[in-house]
Amino acid sequence: MTTPDPPVPVPGAPVPVPGATGEPAPDGPPLSGPARARRAFRVWRRTRPFWAALWIGLGGFVIFFLPMAPLGRILQVGVGGIAGMAGGVVIMAMALLVLFLPGQRHTAGTIAVIAGVASFPLSNLGGLFAGMALSVLGGAMAFGWLPEKPARRRGLLRRDRATAGGTPVSVGSGSA
Repeated sequence: MTTPDPPVPVPGAPVPVPGATGEPAPDGPPLSGPARARRAFRVWRRTRPFWAALWIGLGGFVIFFLPMAPLGRILQVGVGGIAGMAGGVVIMAMALLVLFLPGQRHTAGTIAVIAGVASFPLSNLGGLFAGMALSVLGGAMAFGWLPEKPARRRGLLRRDRATAGGTPVSVGSGSA
């Protein structure tokens, strides 16, 4: 019995990623649909300040829905009740901004902290302190989050010098 020769890789052809299309990973069984979705979500989540957005959104939710009452009650409360709800909406909008536009995390985090602190007098003591605390925590986390830097290549202190025909090209000051 003979075994068929392994396929020869074609230069320039894309290299398949094990487990991406359901074939077996090198160290385990093939990935099912939910496992692939979970892995894709994990990769997406790690590229943005996910936990900061979660805390900001939860704080905005508490601030927005804690003063919710029947419409007659809100009309009796007046502008104060409306302002508290508006603060919660702004905070939840900042959570979405942090989540979907991570480059704007400094601005959105600062606005979330300011709106969270402003909710203290506007909305039932900042959602009974819980919404305010969650908004401030999430805003601080968003402001401090940094994207993961790519691994640094060792041994290269400067950009590779171009070579022409095997001889290095001069990169000096230009004076002879």
